[in-house]
Amino acid sequence: MVDSTVIADYGNGTLSKIRKRIHFSPIVKYAIAHHVQFVYIRSNHNANPFTIRMVKKMKRAGMKVVMEIPTYPYDSEYKAQGMTNQIFQDKIFRNRLASYLDAIVTFSDYNRIFGQRTIKISNGIDFDNVKMKSTTNDTSKELNLIGVAEIHRWHGFDRLVKGLAEYYSKPQEYIVKFHVVGYFYSSEVEATFKRFITDHKMEQYVILYGKKHGEELDTIFNQCDFGIGSLGRHRVGIQKIKTLKNREYAARGIPFVYSETDSDFDERPYVLKVPADESPVNINEIIKFYRHLSMDAQAIRDSIQNLSWRHQMEIVINSVLK
Repeated sequence: MVDSTVIADYGNGTLSKIRKRIHFSPIVKYAIAHHVQFVYIRSNHNANPFTIRMVKKMKRAGMKVVMEIPTYPYDSEYKAQGMTNQIFQDKIFRNRLASYLDAIVTFSDYNRIFGQRTIKISNGIDFDNVKMKSTTNDTSKELNLIGVAEIHRWHGFDRLVKGLAEYYSKPQEYIVKFHVVGYFYSSEVEATFKRFITDHKMEQYVILYGKKHGEELDTIFNQCDFGIGSLGRHRVGIQKIKTLKNREYAARGIPFVYSETDSDFDERPYVLKVPADESPVNINEIIKFYRHLSMDAQAIRDSIQNLSWRHQMEIVINSVLK
């Protein structure tokens, strides 16, 4: 589909499932008919003879074609999820696919990926779709942390729970709670995390909401004061990454913590960095950091205006078309 127009109907059943993965000529025909000059592909790690044929046809028609690879390298993530077989074909064809592109768009620091030059940008944010936190909570007696994700083991939320367990191992007058929003990637990840909460007796301090969107999510953010980013990227061999979640927290106007390297945020005064290891997160450090922070929500949001998708896409367009 393009907007509300169906450009190809593959029907139903097994044949339909096959066709939608190999029959890309309707996309090429549409692009030629509408004089498309620039094609932006977001990689699903699906390099194969059919995507290669599509790109070759677009190039012959005079189009510029780039492909975004959000996370690189990504083989370790697939391995961690037990999905190595899913990218077997990708490994065979990705260098050839890359050779036909004009560039690969990356959020990493790599100059070349699969032999192709890169255009380095930051993961962007759509400010129109992310509301800024609209409340100022009383944090004199309680601090509410929030983590929003499709939850994988590399988010490292267990490190936060373990940190809470250490914090509450002694009587505490100051309350810290962790609000977890999102669904678990697998039943195994869910069972492990819930067992971790139970084993550490953190049920009253860790609140699981499941997946939330829109006003429900806005309401939860308004109740919370501090964001929890990824704390376990080292578990899949990734050191440098520019996650969307860090940008969403900043757009919401709340300070946050993470353990990877993100050049857009590493030196920001509203960001707390923790070691990229298996140590529990020090809750007292979060409390101290939050109490000494002087920036309000609007100032945090204003600090990342350069990370709008409009600005980031201008970098790509200027690199390819101008």
